[in-house]
Amino acid sequence: MAADFLDSNVLVYAFTMDGRAAVAQALLQTRPAISVQVLNEFTNVARRKLGMEWQEVRDAISAVRVLCPTVLALDLATHDEALRVAERYGYSIFDAQIVASALRAGSDTLWSEDMHDGIVIDGRLRIANPFRTGS
Repeated sequence: MAADFLDSNVLVYAFTMDGRAAVAQALLQTRPAISVQVLNEFTNVARRKLGMEWQEVRDAISAVRVLCPTVLALDLATHDEALRVAERYGYSIFDAQIVASALRAGSDTLWSEDMHDGIVIDGRLRIANPFRTGS
């Protein structure tokens, strides 16, 4: 079975004092896959909203890369797949890049708080909100 895939919003919660942090941290322990897009979005939020200094961001990303050894690159094939996903399912190109990476990783589940909970992409990738009761 392929590793689950994490969206950046779930990753961000792992580094907060928010009530959702424990769930996010537990998901990290399952060694999910992520993408460079997820790391980029995490970096942006960590600097702007969490107020992390650059060294704190680097340290957080180093820890994430240990727990998430599969990090998918952004390349033309992922971009092309993201365009298809965005057009077919109505996602923004940035969310579609994460969906496309999860598809390319062969993941069965993409954990995301802000994508359509319960939708199944291409009959093989379920998007699930880990913070929703019953997920």
